[in-house]
Amino acid sequence: MNEEGPNRRVGPRQRRPGASGRHLGYHPPMIPDPLAALGGRRIGAHLPLGGGMVKAAQRAREIGATAIQVFADNPTAWRRRSEPPAELDAFRARLAALDITPLATHAAYLVNLAGPDVTFWERSIGVLAAELRMGARYGAAFVNVHIGSHRGTGLEEGRRRLAAGLRRVLDEAPGGVGAPLLVLENSAGGGDGMGATVDELEAILEAIAVAGADAERVAFCLDTAHLWGAGHEISRPEVLDALLEEFDRRLTARRLAMIHLNDSKAACGSHLDRHQHIGGGNIGPHGLRHLLGHPRLAGVPFFLETPGMEDGYDALNMERVRSLLAGEPLPDLAPTALNLKGSRARAAPAGGG
Repeated sequence: MNEEGPNRRVGPRQRRPGASGRHLGYHPPMIPDPLAALGGRRIGAHLPLGGGMVKAAQRAREIGATAIQVFADNPTAWRRRSEPPAELDAFRARLAALDITPLATHAAYLVNLAGPDVTFWERSIGVLAAELRMGARYGAAFVNVHIGSHRGTGLEEGRRRLAAGLRRVLDEAPGGVGAPLLVLENSAGGGDGMGATVDELEAILEAIAVAGADAERVAFCLDTAHLWGAGHEISRPEVLDALLEEFDRRLTARRLAMIHLNDSKAACGSHLDRHQHIGGGNIGPHGLRHLLGHPRLAGVPFFLETPGMEDGYDALNMERVRSLLAGEPLPDLAPTALNLKGSRARAAPAGGG
């Protein structure tokens, strides 16, 4: 049970999943002014593009999102499309008309520039450079990528390889006006994952500069479930305050480009990455309310990566975000909702090249 709220349960009925959220026993409200409803904040969700790009933009508006994250290509394949999808111009135009901004693209999960396998490293460089070039075509502000794993070779060696790889990536993807920031995402620290602490993020940024890469094109994303898994007890406001202060002091405020907003099924410090619905996990409503309303983060965009995004839970989680910002209690989630398998709306645009 959530620490706040009555015992009214929100979760799916026994119906085939659909897109609206109504099959969950939840009827998404129409939000006349999504930006005002979020207190002027840019908060959205990772949405699938496989059902149509313009439809995804419209879905973002239906759930009251003011930002959006997508996959520009297949997240589990090496092959990259050679040309942008046919709907791209219409997608960009619809987002602009709806004032849904910024757009972030999430790079392929396969990318690992920190590991020792040379062939894998070279392929990762090619894929990430392609993601940056395609991100520019999308008009994306950010291309988000996991920092990667050193695969047992140690943090120092992993940083060296990562920095050298990022130099190659940035050399192969033009910068300048319209180029997205490359945003490195913190890890929960499991599986030799790098970037679990501010200390590690600072060391990575220093290694990038030493390697001769253009560090001005690099920023960071903090994923709340990863922070929790790494041992940052952000359910406590004073812990979050200290973490943000340390980040700003050591990396500067401008390096925090985006937040992945998730609750967590995992124990704090478990080094596990297990996303949960907002307020339904171990971080809980109190900690997430403090995060969402934190004045330091008012200008930082948030992107939900909670379970069941393809099945209507995108709307439910956006509504829970608005409730937290409004100081309202959250209804309990049904067990069925809490036991969903993790998903991040994996569908990329149709017609991959």
